[in-house]
Amino acid sequence: MTSKANIIFLKFIGTIPAVFLAAFLLLLNAVPSHADIFKYEDSDGVIHLTNVPSNPRAKYVMILREKRVIFSRKIDITQYDKMISKAASKFGLDAALIKAVIKAESNFNHQAVSRAGAKGLMQLMPQTASALKVDDVFHPGDNIEGGARYLSYLLKLYRGNLTLALAAYNAGEGAVAKYGYSIPPYRETQNYVRRVLDLYESYGKSG
Repeated sequence: MTSKANIIFLKFIGTIPAVFLAAFLLLLNAVPSHADIFKYEDSDGVIHLTNVPSNPRAKYVMILREKRVIFSRKIDITQYDKMISKAASKFGLDAALIKAVIKAESNFNHQAVSRAGAKGLMQLMPQTASALKVDDVFHPGDNIEGGARYLSYLLKLYRGNLTLALAAYNAGEGAVAKYGYSIPPYRETQNYVRRVLDLYESYGKSG
């Protein structure tokens, strides 16, 4: 679950000197990054920088890639199975779905914290955790129950449409509504939905 707001939105009129652009990119690397940074030039020659490439008419070029978190390969994907099964039973979900979301969100690291502030196994944002009455987001059982409760809510909201529920889990309900109740045109969200669905199928078969 990631931050949905643009980190940067700058406009430069005319040609940007190469030295200035290089200095700007060095500055971006010197401060915490929250997403890939893209640029595009509009018909007036104005250059826009953003981390949310949401204009379908623009030809975006990535100029800065977010540093990815590398997880340890030694992971016990069964360690939370009892908690997952309990939450799945309580909220009427498939345990394989909860497990797939945990894998995609935190790679089973209950202490995971994203740059956007999402925490725990199912990467709950502080406001979401508060609304779900999750007191300790780093407690595996509490986090799984909160995330499962939220997934259950989203599935009911979108009348069982799992694709939309996953898109909203990643990009927010507002983004799904903004784009006509479809997957938002964000590469991260589209990749996320595909990844969770693939993991869901894989865990479902192995379970």
